[in-house]
Amino acid sequence: MAGGVLVAGVGNLFLGDDGFGPEVVRRLAADPGEPLPDGVRIVDYGIRGMHLAYDLLDGYDALVLVDACPGGGPPGKLTVLEVGPDDLENGAFDAHGMNPVAVLSNLDHLGGTLPLTHVVGCTPADVGEGIGLSEAVAAAVPRAVETVRALVRRLSPATAAPSQEAAIAPEPPRRS
Repeated sequence: MAGGVLVAGVGNLFLGDDGFGPEVVRRLAADPGEPLPDGVRIVDYGIRGMHLAYDLLDGYDALVLVDACPGGGPPGKLTVLEVGPDDLENGAFDAHGMNPVAVLSNLDHLGGTLPLTHVVGCTPADVGEGIGLSEAVAAAVPRAVETVRALVRRLSPATAAPSQEAAIAPEPPRRS
């Protein structure tokens, strides 16, 4: 694949709210609403960091990473960040786990280039062992689906009309 937008849900569904990313992409893929632009690929990577890294070698124009992001306010708060190479620290890459920072920061070592990257994150309430999202994070999932849709329409070269460039809820992307 050359070009396009990759929407990647990451997180461990066995750790409560860490399953936010996989749940958002599952709902996005199953949503019969307005179709996404051509060239958009939606994938639940779970904790498969190596799989995400190798898929990024295909040369996407943009990446939308959906994940639980601790430390950003009350549980259920959505945050949209734009992430570039200067925002990433070198992390230890684990072929059997998912550390998004490590995956993205080591992409160049695999021969790839970090595409334009945005993170749609949600502040978790509980990432302890257990399956299922907390009430606050579950309530944020529909808003996150709409946020990802708006972001993908803005990032996709296949989007035709500028009127489709919806405002990204809850706040515009900011540099991390």
